[in-house]
Amino acid sequence: MSDIIEGLAFTELQGSADIEITAIVFDSRKVIPGCMFVAVKGTVVDGHDYILQAINDGAVAVICQELPARVTGEVDFLMVADSSVALGIVSANFYDNPSLKLKLVGVTGTNGKTTIATLLYKLFRDLGYKCGLLSTVENQVNGEVIQATHTTPDPVELNKLLHEMVEKGCDYCFMEVSSHAIAQHRISALKFTGAIFSNLTHDHLDYHKTFEKYLKAKKAFFDGLPSNAFALTNIDDKNGNVMLQNTSAHKKTYGLKSMADYKARILENQFEGLLLQIDNEEVWFKMVGTFNAYNLLAVYAATMLLEQDKTKILTSLSKLTGAKGRFDYIVAPNKVIGIVDYAHSPDAIQNILSTVHDIRKNNEKVITVIGCGGDRDKTKRPVMAKAACEWSDKVILTSDNPRSEDPAQIIRDMEEGVDPAFKRHTLSIVDRREAIKTACMLANPGDIVVVAGKGHEKYQEIHGVKNHFDDMEELSAIFKDLN
Repeated sequence: MSDIIEGLAFTELQGSADIEITAIVFDSRKVIPGCMFVAVKGTVVDGHDYILQAINDGAVAVICQELPARVTGEVDFLMVADSSVALGIVSANFYDNPSLKLKLVGVTGTNGKTTIATLLYKLFRDLGYKCGLLSTVENQVNGEVIQATHTTPDPVELNKLLHEMVEKGCDYCFMEVSSHAIAQHRISALKFTGAIFSNLTHDHLDYHKTFEKYLKAKKAFFDGLPSNAFALTNIDDKNGNVMLQNTSAHKKTYGLKSMADYKARILENQFEGLLLQIDNEEVWFKMVGTFNAYNLLAVYAATMLLEQDKTKILTSLSKLTGAKGRFDYIVAPNKVIGIVDYAHSPDAIQNILSTVHDIRKNNEKVITVIGCGGDRDKTKRPVMAKAACEWSDKVILTSDNPRSEDPAQIIRDMEEGVDPAFKRHTLSIVDRREAIKTACMLANPGDIVVVAGKGHEKYQEIHGVKNHFDDMEELSAIFKDLN
């Protein structure tokens, strides 16, 4: 235990630190004999309520902010100011601080995290390196897929995965860093080689309550970077410079509009891909849209900062596709185009639909199917519907993952954002399968059906039950019958 608590600031130790620890646990249901239980005060559950249960189940050490009323002499107690910070430190120590043994690059922002992290992972593997990926879609240890449950795993799982990467000889790890993870200290005690900021728009206000707190969480990631790391930010975003204000890392910028260390210009933007000029080189990429031009530029800039060869970077990057469920498109036999995208914030919806608007050739109609998640930020529901209406010819409001909420009520919340003049172009269909089918039936040859919100997800959660549901599967099945 003395090794595990190295660097941990504790106010009191009851017992001896000279004991063996078999595991680090913060979920009382996962306690095993000989483990250390860390009592974390969560948003819903307080781990302090389960200390005695953890001891009864075999925990031999407890980290907590408050001692329980009844204390047994057979267990070591460490008192700390913040047990969530402590959890990050002891988890890193338990797995022998794996982030010190590879180059760890974190990506944060509202949109683009998954695409940037995934492209970096694919690119560096193509360049011949062993790599790890921690993302919303999936975690990978040099090609071995491990299912992801959170954008950023909890500190124990995070350090365990990084340890596996080190054991498998990985040189790099690219990970998404969510605002929740930063605020909950899941990344405390990790050493980052670099950080990338994509953008910041309306999202997660159910958790952070205000945009200022959301911004502060993102900024805290950059504030904590070491002086030998790089801090790369999108200078075209109005909050891009904020990320650099107090960081001691090397400050670098990228952008399409403003003066930046790394610049790009869009020469062509089509459904088939993008022609960009990057650092005076013209390169064709397989990805689509202005938002992906930013993602590609961020990847290029980060890879240059990691001292890779420019020609090899651009050659490899030109062959790659992005993450699953990000602007995936198919064409029906009758030439209706279908697009599936994970867009689930107002800005992401606007990015996807404005891209479609920019690259459609004639007057093809855009029909958008969109829902909002239950038990999440309610304030963005009308804003998302409004954005969809502004950039579409027809909109179908439907269910996303209603979770414990009434799907019809979520749709009513969305309807508040529909302009009266657009109401006759808007339908509300609770059943997502029926909504997608209706959109396809309304489409004429050449029209574009956009199904937004779920992207890579293979399920729909209704009343706490996850049912198999895949937007691309649904779209593909319906498209087969369109002649």
